[in-house]
Amino acid sequence: MKMPVFSARIFRLVLVLAAFLPAACGFHPVYGTGGSGAGQAVGGDLSRIEIGPIPDHSGQILRNILIDRFYRTGRPVDAPWSLSLSPIQESLTDLDITRDSDTTRTQIRLRTDVALTEKATGKTLLTRRIESVTSYNVLGSEFATRVTREDARRNALADLARQIEQELSLYFARGGT
Repeated sequence: MKMPVFSARIFRLVLVLAAFLPAACGFHPVYGTGGSGAGQAVGGDLSRIEIGPIPDHSGQILRNILIDRFYRTGRPVDAPWSLSLSPIQESLTDLDITRDSDTTRTQIRLRTDVALTEKATGKTLLTRRIESVTSYNVLGSEFATRVTREDARRNALADLARQIEQELSLYFARGGT
């Protein structure tokens, strides 16, 4: 069945107009070039943040993930901003308990407070509480359970790093400096 010529023209017009809707609502990509170079500026700003040490083993892992995400061309020499994180708070909650009082699933909740500080003035520019929740199966083998718990913890730490990067990117994209 062939579409009438008039309907086909209206359909094409609607498609063209729909393509311009994201631009009309003020949408612009945080990481893309987007015509204004905003994405390059955000990436450049992230690479100029000094990441302070974070206590404990989980903190060291999170710091290494952040370093990998922020410093794509090497660490900053004279960073204008400093990122500090509070010690990571971890809580475990048993989710699925059998009639014999055995746990078969556990939830891990990681939480930290993030602060971006301007080094020249000592002024705190941004503070956020970041939280990540994940879970893992408690298996019959203690070794297998430990491996799944550590994998879930690393995934939660990677999610914390992603959220921190997103918060800082949005801060810089909005013109915060």
